[in-house]
Amino acid sequence: MSKIRKILRMNSQGRSTRFIAAQIESSRNTVRKYLAVLKKSGFTFEEVNNLNDKELEDLFGKTRENNQPSSRMQSMLRCFPHVDKELKKTGMNRQLLWEAYIKEFPDGYKYTQFCTYYNQWKTRVNPTMHMDHKAGDKLYVDFAGEKMNYTDKETGEVIEVEVFVAILGASQLTYVEAVMSQQKEDFIAACENTLHFIGGVPAAIVPDNLKAAVTKSSRYEPTLNETFEDFADHYGTTILPARAYRPRDKALVEGAVKIIYTKVYAPLNKHIYHSLSELNTAIRQALEVHNSQLLKGRNYSRKLQFEEIERQTLAPLPVLRYQFKSTSMPG
Repeated sequence: MSKIRKILRMNSQGRSTRFIAAQIESSRNTVRKYLAVLKKSGFTFEEVNNLNDKELEDLFGKTRENNQPSSRMQSMLRCFPHVDKELKKTGMNRQLLWEAYIKEFPDGYKYTQFCTYYNQWKTRVNPTMHMDHKAGDKLYVDFAGEKMNYTDKETGEVIEVEVFVAILGASQLTYVEAVMSQQKEDFIAACENTLHFIGGVPAAIVPDNLKAAVTKSSRYEPTLNETFEDFADHYGTTILPARAYRPRDKALVEGAVKIIYTKVYAPLNKHIYHSLSELNTAIRQALEVHNSQLLKGRNYSRKLQFEEIERQTLAPLPVLRYQFKSTSMPG
């Protein structure tokens, strides 16, 4: 085990395979095999170095030439995508899932080890996500920092538009729409379109202290825009502005925006669109591809996860859409 630790330490220091092999008096093929196991496991050097010898042996196998984690370790790692999905269901917890795991694998890891490995796995497959989101609980909304545009066919004028992004906390199903402004009318219309896109209403909508949603920011009790509150009442949901100085409250939607730059902006920027409607049609097509792609480290997509665990937890949509109330003063 000490030889494995030396190999991994020198590799973390940027040493070449040839140098490491010479230092430990072993073949380069042996060094490569151990490094291949490390890469396949997804663990960092620090994480592996914190394992005791027995855990290290489980990870790297009992024979020096074995380049696969032990069957015990592999069995547990294969459970984690299912564990991750199940934890989003109301009433589910790690203890219950560990009990199901140990029932299937009686020689499996103890509860504490199981949780430790799960935390490490979760950090690797989605490093920006550290909050556990329950199905049907929250919809996070924000505007992207970068604008998109379309070109007026008659005048050739390039018209810049705002991009609204929404993401469900549990399934990470994402909605994107180009709108003319960040004003409350466009913002609320985009929120409403999101609810109809997902086919239901979450328990809460979390805006990032946008002017269209919040008239006065506060660390404790932000003041909501009256119209947005009225919209929330119509749909039977609650508004929970992201708390000031709590970056984790908005990490999910900020992460979604970064992904959208790659998955939506990049392919669409290669084309010219001549209306907001045309641009949104292209956005919806790119969004369908994005939501249908497998999540990193998991055997399911955002869309599949939504259908399996989140759709049925949403409250039904009201029969009528929201009507903006007139705020004009009498003459």
